[in-house]
Amino acid sequence: MAMELEVENKVYVAINSNLHDGFLTLQWALKRWSSQSITIVILYAVNNICKDYVITPMGKLPAGSVNEEILKDLEKFEEAKNQKILWRYKVFCGNVKVEAIKIEGYDESIQEIMVDLITGLRITKLVMSLTFMKSSSWKSRSAISGSFFVHRQKPEFCELFIICGGKLVFLREGNNEGLIEDDQGEMVANSRSKRQSFRDLVVKMFPENSAKMKNQCDSSASNGSFDQWEKYKEEIENYMSQILSSNAEEIDDFVANESLQKSNTELVMADNMTVQEKRKALKIKFLEIKQTIQLSREEAKGHVRGHAKAQWATTLCTRRAEEIDGCINDEIARKADLKRELDATKEELSELHTEVEITTSRLNSILELQRELSNKLQLSSVARSRAEVKVEKVVKQRTDTLQEIDEYRKQRDVLRRRIEFCREKDAIGNATMLMKPSFEYKEFTAAEIRAATDGFSDRMRLKSGGDWTDVYKARLNHTSVAIKLYSSGDVDSADAFRAKVKLFSHMRHPHILAMIGFCSELRCIVFEYMHNGCLRDILFSGKRSSKRRNKCLNWKARICIAADVCTGLCFVHRAKPRPVAHGNLNPSKILLDRNNVAKIHGFKTPLSSDKLDIRSDIRAYGNLVLQILTGRNWAGLVEEAIMMDQTKLIEVLDPMAGEWPLDIAVELGRIGIKCLSIHEDKELNMTSLAREVEKVKKLADEIVANGECVVANERNQDDEDSAEFPNFFLCPILQEVMKNPHVAADGFSYELEAIEEWLKTGRDTSPMTNLRLDDKILTPNHSLRSLIEDLQKKRSISTR
Repeated sequence: MAMELEVENKVYVAINSNLHDGFLTLQWALKRWSSQSITIVILYAVNNICKDYVITPMGKLPAGSVNEEILKDLEKFEEAKNQKILWRYKVFCGNVKVEAIKIEGYDESIQEIMVDLITGLRITKLVMSLTFMKSSSWKSRSAISGSFFVHRQKPEFCELFIICGGKLVFLREGNNEGLIEDDQGEMVANSRSKRQSFRDLVVKMFPENSAKMKNQCDSSASNGSFDQWEKYKEEIENYMSQILSSNAEEIDDFVANESLQKSNTELVMADNMTVQEKRKALKIKFLEIKQTIQLSREEAKGHVRGHAKAQWATTLCTRRAEEIDGCINDEIARKADLKRELDATKEELSELHTEVEITTSRLNSILELQRELSNKLQLSSVARSRAEVKVEKVVKQRTDTLQEIDEYRKQRDVLRRRIEFCREKDAIGNATMLMKPSFEYKEFTAAEIRAATDGFSDRMRLKSGGDWTDVYKARLNHTSVAIKLYSSGDVDSADAFRAKVKLFSHMRHPHILAMIGFCSELRCIVFEYMHNGCLRDILFSGKRSSKRRNKCLNWKARICIAADVCTGLCFVHRAKPRPVAHGNLNPSKILLDRNNVAKIHGFKTPLSSDKLDIRSDIRAYGNLVLQILTGRNWAGLVEEAIMMDQTKLIEVLDPMAGEWPLDIAVELGRIGIKCLSIHEDKELNMTSLAREVEKVKKLADEIVANGECVVANERNQDDEDSAEFPNFFLCPILQEVMKNPHVAADGFSYELEAIEEWLKTGRDTSPMTNLRLDDKILTPNHSLRSLIEDLQKKRSISTR
């Protein structure tokens, strides 16, 4: 099946060395099958060197008169010429696939060879130029009769197209002759044989001189006599045909005259006629004789004119014969010159042969280079296509990345709005708490406390470098809390415990640890849970523990902690109706939440309010400030460094906090030393200290905003960033990193289990805004979930 399809897609085009006609024929074939995928097979009739004669610049010479060396050179020259013509035909076909078959032969006629090729190659489509049958090197009939021969002898499966001058013509037989018609039905040519001309008769009469006469006529084309001969040649030929026809007419006239004389004789021999009849007969005879005489006179005049014309033609032919004899003599005289020209031509042919070989070698080199360039081009095309695929992937990745960035930006904007909302909510809550004289708190049962602490298991116990041996982490109402058990040494009776609870419930401030509830049966108080633990563990355990080192504080965070503690102490010292002193302020009494906001706890009971206790808090605060600066428990280092040289202060500062701004470190150190020297300044109080610390904090904010120094040690900051989670990763209800975040109708994301339990209890308000929810539909937050998973993966890799 594939072979049949391949044969049907091949179009065979028969052409010869006539470039103009060959291009027209190929052009017709390409237009005819332009809409199909075809293969052009060129059947090229080669100009062979004939075995009987050789065409040279002197004309046709017998093959025996030329030596073998010259014959070989001529064959090579013809071969190169055929190759060049065939190459031009292939180039003309352009991008169409082309094959070529050379047709060579001497003994067979070209029309018979074509019929054999059609049968042998099973040619289904054959386009043949009309001039294809006119090759001088082939034994062929005329172009028309040869075309009809192929048309009659070809098999039925072959479709033949005859092209003349680039147009399709049609073969038709009728009235014993072959006709060629165009597409309009008009006859272009026929196969009727013409009468031989006078020149053909001369060639037949003198076959040995026919070639010489042709060459002499060609060489004397510019002669006036030759022009005269060509001018009167047709008239002479017509005259000869008239002579031949007149001979036949004379024979007929002779026969007619004989019969007329016979009839006249018979008329004279009739004697039985009357006188009147004889007169009429004689009169008729007289008229006939008179008419015959007139005809004889006209014939005589015609003979005279014919004799003159014959004499003129004889003279012209004699003169032409003399000219031809002169040309022959001149040609014999030029034989020596022609021989020299032949030798020169041989030399030129040898030079041409050498040039052809050189050109062939160069052409081979060029073809080899072309193949190499083609291979490189293919490789470059493949590389380019791969690069384009990569570019498309990169562009697609970039588009996806930009879309993700836009999505993250939208989420960031939403989170910023939520943060602002939360801040406003916290501010409103803090202001409300400050305005209210007392606060509500919840009393938990012993069962709730035991369930939250897993029976006060050691696993839930909060252990630190301080005195938190009786503090447990728990979860109450989906909130992380810290539960502190009071022993009998802290409270002796139930009334004393209730007094402590009442006291703590009245102490509400953003920088004082808030009480959430209590349990009278177990004598425990529930406080808010501080995720980053106490300040002591971070300051004094950073160099020993890798986990604590990840939570080290930079200098900006330490200034904020100092300001928070100062604000909290200022609040209790200004309490009404009487000030309250902490009594035991140290880094273990300072707790930090997720954002490193400091809150004070561990007030002594009963509360003291004399000036001595207030000054003790100020000295303790000064010691705390110096510990924040140095990260050590010995404050004398800062005092000695400031006294000696301010630049020495850099040597005693905690390197875990990053590069401290020297001005801020000196100012904070002076505040700490001033607090330690309170006995020299009896008017010093926490209110004035709060103003000074606030100035230092504003200066630090300006430095960070202007980028004048590094906020924290890069290595420690990177560790801290990798260890901590952003606030929006935490569930607002559970305060833990979400695993399956879902967005509620209020726009906030919650852990799915927590928000579902919240809604199952019958609540229809938002846990964040306390406003009524429009609906209870929960939508998965895939973007936030992917961010949480990526950060967890980074943390797991960093811990390895």
